[in-house]
Amino acid sequence: MGQGWSIARRLFLANALVIMAITVFAGTAAFVDARDRGFVAAEERMLSVASAIADNPLVLEASRSADPSAVLQPYAERVTADATLDFITIMAPDRTRWTHPTELEIGRPYIGTVTPALAGEPFTEVTTGTLGPSVRAVVPITDEQGAVQGLVAAGVKTSNLSIALSARLPAVLGVALMLLATGTLAAWLLGRYLSRVTLGWGPEQLAQLFVYYDSVLHSVREGLVLVTLTGEVVLYNDQAARLLGLPPRSPTEGRASSAATQSLDRLDLPPALAELLKSGRPATDEIHVTDTRVLVVSQLPALKPGSGRTKPAPMGWVATIRDHTDLQSMGSELRSMRTLSDALHAQTHEHANRLHTIVSLMELGRGAEALDFATKDLELSQQLTDDMLDSVDEPVLSALLMGKFAQASELGVLLTVEAAGTLADSGLTAQDLVTVVGNLVDNALDAAAGGEAPRRVHLSVGSTPSSVAIEVADTGPGVDPDAVTDILRRGYSTKEPGSFGRGLGLALVRQTVNRLGGSLSITRREGAVFTVTLPRQPEEPAAGIEPDLEATMGGLHD
Repeated sequence: MGQGWSIARRLFLANALVIMAITVFAGTAAFVDARDRGFVAAEERMLSVASAIADNPLVLEASRSADPSAVLQPYAERVTADATLDFITIMAPDRTRWTHPTELEIGRPYIGTVTPALAGEPFTEVTTGTLGPSVRAVVPITDEQGAVQGLVAAGVKTSNLSIALSARLPAVLGVALMLLATGTLAAWLLGRYLSRVTLGWGPEQLAQLFVYYDSVLHSVREGLVLVTLTGEVVLYNDQAARLLGLPPRSPTEGRASSAATQSLDRLDLPPALAELLKSGRPATDEIHVTDTRVLVVSQLPALKPGSGRTKPAPMGWVATIRDHTDLQSMGSELRSMRTLSDALHAQTHEHANRLHTIVSLMELGRGAEALDFATKDLELSQQLTDDMLDSVDEPVLSALLMGKFAQASELGVLLTVEAAGTLADSGLTAQDLVTVVGNLVDNALDAAAGGEAPRRVHLSVGSTPSSVAIEVADTGPGVDPDAVTDILRRGYSTKEPGSFGRGLGLALVRQTVNRLGGSLSITRREGAVFTVTLPRQPEEPAAGIEPDLEATMGGLHD
């Protein structure tokens, strides 16, 4: 078969050949069986007719007369005609014919076997005589003592049997043709179905495609998930298994039955991501947060090509998943740096105002007052910096909080910080501390700024031998107990639509807390109180923002 032939065409041709072979075999077997049955039936009938003639007293009496042919020839002709036989030969024990359809053969020796009949045993045979090949039976004519007085041979020509058998051939051929037509129709219908479901591809092409697609699934760095219309996950690659926490696929799973598919309901997926995969709605770069990762998900339907009259029909959908965790962490650091940059701009503006004040005092000839103003301002700024660095011994976190102080001042919110213990040996990375504290403080500043005076935010950082506790309290409106779960979900926000980082900060906090094995609780005092408890982690080399920022931030208020 051609390499380019589709599975449907190959199956149709193979099935047609098989049906034809079965038809020929069945027809031949039916013909041979009919022929054999015809010969057996003829032998039984000849034996019955010959036995009846041999048992007739007239035949026995005539065999003892001086001229048996005169009596037996007319009798044999009548029986031959009545029984539709080709010949009845009555003969003497020495084979001399008394009767024959051809009168010239009367008195001549019988051609054929007579030995069993001479021994008193009737028998049948197929042999060639004066009339040609025939099926015949030979029966002895015996007297009262059992002595053989003559023999009776009755037969029909095989050519006449063949004619009778040929009359049955149309029925045999009709059955064979019906079998062939039925099998061909079934093969054609099955071929159409296979052509539709295999899109006309041949087995070699399908095998090649499967190998290529499997290689692609394992080689791409994005996660791929294939979902059916009924919500069954039929295929996913190694990256998707790693990102979603799914069991890795075995090398032979692609050959497994449909029972190997997994329902989305049985997979431990975030509700929002599970809803997206179930719905099949198109999506482009949607952000979904799991317990440990930030994922960017895109989804499109998998369409079956349509014909000229039908439109492409969806067979399921394909979701691509990218790990956005590291990039989101960098974005969080970038937002922190923006906070520091905004603080520097604010302090630059503030220092410009103070410098103008000092210059003005000096122009007015009040040098002592200008010196006293500058000295007190320097002492106040340095005292604030020293207090912050003494309270929080993590330089990156101290730098972040210095910026938050400036941000809080612009919002008209009083930010206070209280620290106990040390973070130096907690094992927590600067990135994790910035993510948790920065997002919680940002959320608290927004809540307090939108509330009534006095507007305050209090940050408390405590360290014990086993854990680090971070508490952020504000004087905002608080959190509705029914909305506690919602505010930790990605996309939920009380900010205006389109706000930078909208609905992501608290989700990142929850993700970081879960990844570190900590806990997060939300209570109410004057406003909302967020409490995070993180277990101490094994110490690792610091990465991310350089501690040299301490030197930079130390001069913010100089």
